[in-house]
Amino acid sequence: MKVYTIHEIKTELEQGNTKELISLCLKLAKFKKENKELIAFVLFERGNIAAYIEKINAETKGYFGDINSSNTYYIKKSIRKILRHINKHIRFISTKQAEAEIRICFCNCMIDAAMPFHKSKQLLKIYDGQLSKIAGVLSNLHPDLQYDLKKQIKVRIND
Repeated sequence: MKVYTIHEIKTELEQGNTKELISLCLKLAKFKKENKELIAFVLFERGNIAAYIEKINAETKGYFGDINSSNTYYIKKSIRKILRHINKHIRFISTKQAEAEIRICFCNCMIDAAMPFHKSKQLLKIYDGQLSKIAGVLSNLHPDLQYDLKKQIKVRIND
């Protein structure tokens, strides 16, 4: 089966009428939960990005409170699940400032949850990977914004 390009899909959608587009969007929303979340973001949350970021950060903090810390395996598994969740929302928002704020919240939650970095090299890699992504995103932002966001990052004390 041929996979059409975005340009071809766009030109085909431009030819359709409003009712067809609505039915296509609803059909898309039925197939995958992520599609429904994206449509909901575009329709309801896009106008107030700051509130949406706060909601994502609150969810992230809640997820960190629910982590089973009895074993490092479960901690790593939970951290990866949280990371998938925030990456999905970062793709929805698709602004560098929002990405930096969400990733900073994630790293700060890892620090606040007292993750056993000394026990797991993978946890340390996840944390360092997020810090490097934050640094890459911050380099593209305005210097004043860089300064404000860098102040928000909590420093991990070496174990």
